[in-house]
Amino acid sequence: MSHILPQPGFRIGHTTLEEARTGVTVIAFDDRTLTAVEARGAAPGTRELDAFAPGRLTPYADAIVLTGGSAFGLRSADGVMQALATRQRGFPTSAGPVPLVPAAVVFDLAHGEPVAPEASHGEAAFAAALPVEQVAQGRVGAGTGTRWNNLGMEDPVAGGFGIGQISLPEGRITAVAVVNALGTVLSAGTDHRQALLQHQAPAPAPGEQTTLVAIITDIPCDHAALVRCCVAGHDALARSIAPAHTMFDGDVVFASTTQRGEIGIDQLLRLHIGAELAVEAAIASAVQHSTNQSWPGQSPSTPARSLP
Repeated sequence: MSHILPQPGFRIGHTTLEEARTGVTVIAFDDRTLTAVEARGAAPGTRELDAFAPGRLTPYADAIVLTGGSAFGLRSADGVMQALATRQRGFPTSAGPVPLVPAAVVFDLAHGEPVAPEASHGEAAFAAALPVEQVAQGRVGAGTGTRWNNLGMEDPVAGGFGIGQISLPEGRITAVAVVNALGTVLSAGTDHRQALLQHQAPAPAPGEQTTLVAIITDIPCDHAALVRCCVAGHDALARSIAPAHTMFDGDVVFASTTQRGEIGIDQLLRLHIGAELAVEAAIASAVQHSTNQSWPGQSPSTPARSLP
């Protein structure tokens, strides 16, 4: 497991609701940060992603929220917006700055108590943000109640929140992942795709699986390069989890740079390869950190319980 080094320009905070097995993770940027995003899963739960598409007026995020609680959890971004507003952060308007806080959710309502994070939990996660090298991994924040291997072939396995990082001569690339996938994390489980072709497993509940990824770099680049980083992140997701991007998953990848600038074609290739490797490391780290952790009253090896 790689050592996480400091990277300026952002901090990460968690709010963990252990009894409810849910939580919020906030990536808080020091300044408005150029950001792109791409959703490839067929069942995403998101907020304000359209503002970060190519050609938009203000593709700059003040923070990114990754949260549990399905669509109910999107309200946690309200608390982050309020915290930023009190600091006079956001897109300048005639009525004052308006913070831009895109958000994406995982479904964990059936993995513990049916409780979703609220605005206060988002605000608390923002307030608790730490430099990336100090951030906890595993069953914390948005990864608290997550599971993977939901194919019906074996018992589900605890997912989690993980960080991966790649250092290049031009700068550093950090990726974070919240793993709540239908498929198998290939670094820790068995690829069941061939068996599934012969096995009539019950169809999973639509929209209850999702892997969320955010890539943050301090390598100078433009929005088009970040769009390609999102593609690279999804490529890494599909190499790490099988199957991925299914009709039942809501997979979303964000990409941000804290240093906007021009980038050459050779550097662009290195950036994209670095982003892929960082995402692969983040997904593996989420699973590794969760292996020896447990929820209250549960051993680490016990599958997450479902509601009756």
